[in-house]
Amino acid sequence: MNHNGIFSLSFPEAKTIIVSGDIHGDFNQLVFKLCIQYQLTDTLLIVAGDCGFGFEKKEYYEQMVRRNVKRMNQANNWIVFVRGNHDNPAYFDGAMFNFKRFIAIPDYTILQACNHTILCVGGAISIDRIYRINEWDKRKYRVHSNEPQENDISRNLYWQNKAPIYDSDKLNTIRANFLIDTVVTHTAPSYCELFSKSNLNQWAENDPSLIEDIQFERKAMDMLLNHLKTNNHPINHWYYGHFHQSWHSAIDGILYQMLDIMEFCQIY
Repeated sequence: MNHNGIFSLSFPEAKTIIVSGDIHGDFNQLVFKLCIQYQLTDTLLIVAGDCGFGFEKKEYYEQMVRRNVKRMNQANNWIVFVRGNHDNPAYFDGAMFNFKRFIAIPDYTILQACNHTILCVGGAISIDRIYRINEWDKRKYRVHSNEPQENDISRNLYWQNKAPIYDSDKLNTIRANFLIDTVVTHTAPSYCELFSKSNLNQWAENDPSLIEDIQFERKAMDMLLNHLKTNNHPINHWYYGHFHQSWHSAIDGILYQMLDIMEFCQIY
């Protein structure tokens, strides 16, 4: 559903909302954990980035859906994927990967479920980006030389336009239609843990603009938060992944929660 360019989804049947940390391509494990291990039903699961789209061919992800759809239908669950830095942005337009039980959503999507309104904004900087670019160049010639590279969803290890974007126009459009109480992003505002990823300085030695780019990434989240507060959104929860650790803290009336890899957190 589109409100003036704002993508929004409603889940009237959902009775529970869960956020998961990065899954790095472990889609089958994610479904198993949701439907079998925790036996959750009528649940909306939001993956806070680094889903793992783009490392395989498109058929791989479609096959994953076919393999798990019966289980998801029986449990009446839905999984929504937010864009991480280890994801090909081409999958996250709301159309490329859009199934009844699984959907990869654009940045600034609004989700409505359980009487809550959730804003999702993806993206972050990969600290190992130089390595990934070089590694793919090597691998490309060795293995995939016969694979066409011109289309948006060809396999890769790294994608250029991955940083989160602060979009005040979209936020103003959202404000005309929605009041947000919960935010799910991949990275986090600058005063949330972790303040930097481990080995950052090591990677920065060969990547001169890395530290500055990461500061800009966190600043985009600060601006997002500031915009939401200034426009009187009743925001009280903010969830994110990216840092591969657990942490939570209440800061200025908002509970921030960082989720580890494949960590589930029931939010409502």
